[in-house]
Amino acid sequence: MKSAANKIFINKSILFPVVFLLFLFFLALCMPLISPYSDDLKGAVHFEVGPTPPSLAHWFGTDIAGRDIFTLTAYASLSSLKVAIGSIFISVLIGVPLGVVAGLEKGWIDEVIMRMTDGFLAFPPLILPITITAILGPSLNNVMIGIAISWFPWYARIARSQALIISETDYVSVSRCFGATKYHIIKNHIVPNGINPVIIQATIDAGYAILMSSGLSFIGLGSQPPDVEWGLLITQSRAQFLSYWWVVLFPGLFIVFSVFSFNLIGDGLRSTLGPQSKF
Repeated sequence: MKSAANKIFINKSILFPVVFLLFLFFLALCMPLISPYSDDLKGAVHFEVGPTPPSLAHWFGTDIAGRDIFTLTAYASLSSLKVAIGSIFISVLIGVPLGVVAGLEKGWIDEVIMRMTDGFLAFPPLILPITITAILGPSLNNVMIGIAISWFPWYARIARSQALIISETDYVSVSRCFGATKYHIIKNHIVPNGINPVIIQATIDAGYAILMSSGLSFIGLGSQPPDVEWGLLITQSRAQFLSYWWVVLFPGLFIVFSVFSFNLIGDGLRSTLGPQSKF
């Protein structure tokens, strides 16, 4: 495992996107303190300023309400990263225990859990989050819940497959002969040896969670004013896009670069932690 950690540390395909995402996170945290236009984060408007193109005073320009787009876009990173990490965390928290139990217990318990996950997978990936947020109400927290409920079956399937494979290995059979409990097998064998595929999938899915969150905000089911989120910034300015290109361009670029960063991290982890890697 030490060798694996060293590979992750020196893998530039992982290092650069991680640095970029950390930069976005800390920039968003500091934005209310360092931005001269921090009032824009509290809903202030400056109609007398109006939409202005990028300049030294406003790096990304201003929107139709005179708000500084750089301040809004940078601070919106916090909401998008929150959805990415939160929704994936909830999905893993629900799916992995169900999958491990299904793979270890087998029999009717396995059938019940797998048929339940099949029921959730019958819904298209975007329809279930839309339905859940429409029922619970538009908010960032409800978006996380909707994405998590839609995606946890995939983690249950991954965890089940790992549990089935690891539970049949020789070292698990030896542990059973010495009286190891199921909890001991899960804690010391299945989780440590089967967590890598979950980590890889979670990293890749984090980028898709940002896309889905932005899409839900764009159609009015995600973040709501006065909160700021990339999809919300785009939908608030889409009517002015043809006249003022900068109002949509920069939030869109942040979405692209963030999703691309998570995908690079996932690909790097796959090459480092995948079954073909030699530790």
